[in-house]
Amino acid sequence: MDLRGFPTALTNWATVPVDHYPGVRGMARWQTQRCGALRVRIVQYSPDYLADHWCQKGHVILCLDGELELELRDGQRLTLARCQSLQLADHGSPHRVRSLVGSRVFIVD
Repeated sequence: MDLRGFPTALTNWATVPVDHYPGVRGMARWQTQRCGALRVRIVQYSPDYLADHWCQKGHVILCLDGELELELRDGQRLTLARCQSLQLADHGSPHRVRSLVGSRVFIVD
């Protein structure tokens, strides 16, 4: 993660546009802010959401509401509840997201 090359800025998330990404099941609603090479997002996953892909990108994820499960390709499952975070390295463990009850997370990658 490179935290250089962008000005100090305040983000009012209420004004950031929402993009919709369907999963195999359910919908993910992304609000994305770019800061140089850094991407900062608030993502809301609908109940019964399952991602349509395996991801190899690293993330820092903070669960704001609900519950989020990251399924690793090796079969391990990591569950984040409100106020819990997870750190994943680039090209570390291929993973995909699922959320049975829905969730809202803050992600930096």
